[in-house]
Amino acid sequence: MVLASPVGTASQRGSDRGSVNLGLPPKGDLIALAVAIVFIALSGPVIAATAAPVLAIAFWRCLIGSGLTGLWVGFRERDSFRSLTRREWRLTAASGVFLGLHFATWIPSLVFTSVAASTALVATQPIWAAFIARARGVRISRGSWIGIWIALSGVLVLTGIDIRTDTRHLIGDALALAGAIFAAAYVSVGAEVRKSVPTATMTFPLYGIAALTILPLLFIFQQDLIGFELDAWLMILGITLGAQLLGHTLMNKVLANSSATFVSLAILFEMPGAALVAAIWLGQTPPVSIYPAAALIIIGVVLVIKSNPKSEVPMETSPI
Repeated sequence: MVLASPVGTASQRGSDRGSVNLGLPPKGDLIALAVAIVFIALSGPVIAATAAPVLAIAFWRCLIGSGLTGLWVGFRERDSFRSLTRREWRLTAASGVFLGLHFATWIPSLVFTSVAASTALVATQPIWAAFIARARGVRISRGSWIGIWIALSGVLVLTGIDIRTDTRHLIGDALALAGAIFAAAYVSVGAEVRKSVPTATMTFPLYGIAALTILPLLFIFQQDLIGFELDAWLMILGITLGAQLLGHTLMNKVLANSSATFVSLAILFEMPGAALVAAIWLGQTPPVSIYPAAALIIIGVVLVIKSNPKSEVPMETSPI
């Protein structure tokens, strides 16, 4: 998924407080949202098909994203970048570390389990964001708790199915869940920065710090950083331009005028989209029994998103 903040404008935050606004965006925004979801849905299958070490994919995706965003900041937002406070830098750095750990766990999960299982599990990010908010003293609504337990029951069913299919899938499931938890931590910290810092100004150093977080892991696990075929480089560039930059930009465009709740719910279409692409392109056809588990996860996540004002529990689209 791609990074897109529902924190939005002050008027948006006010409209989301205490109520759920699911009004449809304008036609142009619906088209932009659909295009963004298509690129997001392609992310998992493209990563799974890329002939390069998984941590190298994560590293280059973040580094290229930082470089391209940095060009924009250099031309259009230099003053904003120079005015970052020490607190904003600290929060951005912490958020970047969590983002790097998200990519360093979720992307390798695609090696061990199916795209369908991985994307379903990483989509539990709002569940873990709710737990983080609760740990910070935020009251979690009854509807959210119901959604959390429904989603977690779906996680248990899915992992049980994966164990019976192939015990290696359990490693992928664990990595995808870790990716969801790190994404929730990124969201919780990053939402604070986005209240005062433009998206591009934040993501330039954020992606760079994420890349630096991943770099030592490449050496620890002895994965090559360069030396790939041209096709692999093109896929890495495509993932970065498509999911991480274009999808991110379009999502924020829609969020400027539309309900954050609607966008967060719409992004859940990434799960069936990614599973469909993986089935057609990669021949990954998961067992039929996995779909009820995925449905439980989706239902639970929907309940959590709809039950929480965005001022309490930050609900970004997961950064894949």
